[in-house]
Amino acid sequence: MVPPVATNTLPRTGPASARRTTVFLKMVMAVSGALFVLYVLLHMYGNLKIFSGVEAFDHYAESLRTLLTPILPVGGVLWLLRALLIVSVVAHVWAAAQLWRRANGARSNRYFAKEAARAALTSKAMRWGGIALLLFVIWHLLQFTIVKFNVGPDAAAGNSVGALVISSFQVWWVALIYLLAMIALGMHLYHGVFSASQTLGWSTTAKARARARATATVIALVVAVGFILPPLAILFGIVKGN
Repeated sequence: MVPPVATNTLPRTGPASARRTTVFLKMVMAVSGALFVLYVLLHMYGNLKIFSGVEAFDHYAESLRTLLTPILPVGGVLWLLRALLIVSVVAHVWAAAQLWRRANGARSNRYFAKEAARAALTSKAMRWGGIALLLFVIWHLLQFTIVKFNVGPDAAAGNSVGALVISSFQVWWVALIYLLAMIALGMHLYHGVFSASQTLGWSTTAKARARARATATVIALVVAVGFILPPLAILFGIVKGN
């Protein structure tokens, strides 16, 4: 009698499964990163309204609060955007932490040692740059939304968002922190956009990779410069309050 052939019904957890999980994590980072890029582009465009004056900036801020009313309550769209941003940031940080853990495990394997060493500098820059940006976002929300510190008493007590922005960036070290953070954001966006194009399969040829690098460079420069211009203009007195 021929004995029955044993079959393995357990799920595979070998290199192929690990690669699939890694691809999934990179997809999470790419999609959540794309949502973040869209958000910062819109936020950057809105910040440039300060060049039209405090009144114009306040009108822009109020239009965001009343967008889609009365379908949604006042500020409803902003809260939906904030919720989407929080979910994207949490997903992005979670995926980055998982990939960081996997990368540390791979470095102990000789097969991956050479590749890991080659990507170490970029990975560290992205990793620590991302942590710095997360801390900056928390500080930024505390300053402009929750606590409203480092601003004049009139700006903190009033309802003028434009006066709040101008009062904040008249403090030189606040403007400096913002400047350094936006440089870090530009570098993070450059590496992130290019990496996302690889993850999504948009840069499989040399020509496509060149286009991806050019696109990443343009997005990073536009966002960083667009965010940097208002605080510098306020600091040097080009843009003033009413």
